[in-house]
Amino acid sequence: MLVHLSIRNLAVVEAVDVSFGSGFHVLTGETGAGKSIIIDALGLIAGGRGSADLIRYGCDKAEMEASFDLPTEHPVWTTLDGLGIAGDPGELLIIRREISVQGKSSARINGQLVNLSMLREVGDELINLHGQHEHQTLLRPERHLELLDAYGAESIDPVKAAYQATYAEFVRIDKEYNELRNTSQQALQMLDLYRFQLGEISAAELKPGEDELLAEEKVKLSHSEKMMESISKAYDSLYGPQGLDAIAKAVSKLSEVAAYDSKGISPLLEQLQSAYYQLEDASFSLRDYRERIEFNPERLEEVDERLDLISSLRRKYGDDIQGILTYYEKIRLEADALENKDERLEQLQAQREKLTTSLMTQALELSAVRHRMAEELAGQIEIELKDLQMGRTSLQVKLSVMEDAHGLEWEGKKIRPGKQGIDNAEFLISPNPGEPLRPLSKIASGGELSRMMLALKSIFARHEQVPVLIFDEVDTGVSGRAAQSIADKLSRLSAMCQVFAITHLPQVACMADRQYLIEKVVEDGRTMTRVESLDEAGRVNELARMLGGVEITEKTQHHAQEMLKLAQAQKDGLLSAAQ
Repeated sequence: MLVHLSIRNLAVVEAVDVSFGSGFHVLTGETGAGKSIIIDALGLIAGGRGSADLIRYGCDKAEMEASFDLPTEHPVWTTLDGLGIAGDPGELLIIRREISVQGKSSARINGQLVNLSMLREVGDELINLHGQHEHQTLLRPERHLELLDAYGAESIDPVKAAYQATYAEFVRIDKEYNELRNTSQQALQMLDLYRFQLGEISAAELKPGEDELLAEEKVKLSHSEKMMESISKAYDSLYGPQGLDAIAKAVSKLSEVAAYDSKGISPLLEQLQSAYYQLEDASFSLRDYRERIEFNPERLEEVDERLDLISSLRRKYGDDIQGILTYYEKIRLEADALENKDERLEQLQAQREKLTTSLMTQALELSAVRHRMAEELAGQIEIELKDLQMGRTSLQVKLSVMEDAHGLEWEGKKIRPGKQGIDNAEFLISPNPGEPLRPLSKIASGGELSRMMLALKSIFARHEQVPVLIFDEVDTGVSGRAAQSIADKLSRLSAMCQVFAITHLPQVACMADRQYLIEKVVEDGRTMTRVESLDEAGRVNELARMLGGVEITEKTQHHAQEMLKLAQAQKDGLLSAAQ
């Protein structure tokens, strides 16, 4: 569960530190006091997107930190381990989020820096947030299949995973098949171009690195006369009177006197002798190199022609020889595909037909599992709705096959398979006995939608292990007995997980185990939001305000006390029934 929340400089919140316990929590206060900001902070903790607009005016950044106390068996520990984040079930799990005035966001889990996708993956296992407009999901039939699959995930997911693997392969083969089948006269013209290009590149017999070697050879051939002249002069200089002859005389003279001062002269003599031998080797090398210099205008012309050819091919097909050869291999494969079009089409058609059979078999298997889950889900929702003063409501999760004139032919129908299968799902509802089932999106009122969403959340809470469930004004559009039934349902839910609710209804607020007052105050000319954990007297005053408006009277206080007393009796009754 969430045990502590700290917020700094978020919207009108300057500094809030609040601790929580188990059970059902309500946040109450005047409209605009900042109740939703607390929920927004938890949404950011769970990986929601933030922006610089959320930062309190005049501040550099907004900061949020939440601490969770979770059991050893909670799946989040496995998730953390998979992400390489240190976590110890014996300690609190701490998540910190910061948003800078430049719009940059950073997050840490147990002090370790994580990106937003990692934070969201962990947050999804900790917090389930029902926003004020989430019930609009029920007005969008395209989202109903998603809700059904979430409910029946344990049975549906393995079948859907097998189907989606086949679907991905079918899409790949189908795309290649259609592209090849639809090749036109233009494609045949491309084949002629490919043949010409292949012949041109093949005839060149290119070798990687050849152009660099030819460029070096061209430089030598172009300057062979100059090289011959300079190397000859260098050789003659070495063998002239100022070259090796002079050094030989110096060696001879030093040799004559070396015996007189062996220690002083011998090192000098060795240096001169070494220099003589090195220069002699260099002169022989110069002579050999000079003999290899070519005066070959014909070869120079050949090199120029070859480089011109390579340059021409580079302009057409690639930046270098390797690029040309890569292009050659690419168009060779494309040309082969065009030349063997009919044979390839037969292969693809056979694969496509085989995959179609597998795909439709798996799609029907997936559809069958969904039909079972749809019937089960509808029954579960009806049970939940009975607790929410909608006991006469009938509900059906209707599944239909996606038909399309351009779809796959299967058993006399044209069916369009998609990534999620071949099913459409839509919730049908009959709020009153004797009325036909009609689309939920067309006939449900705001209050009915709120209770439908709460029913779904109650069902999912039993299947999931998310420890924190948050409702932002889930009681919108309801009053009287319906409001009381929502309060009872939220109280029951809190036996399975920690429940938070923003509410303006005293019937809901009085059923909470803990109540927090959110109010705006002005200090030093600045507006800020304050969160106060209410004791019993504080709850009486707040409920009296919710009952009577601005003025709190003795009568409204008495009424508030009675509501709290009756609520406690109701909770005790619910607890006894559960046991």
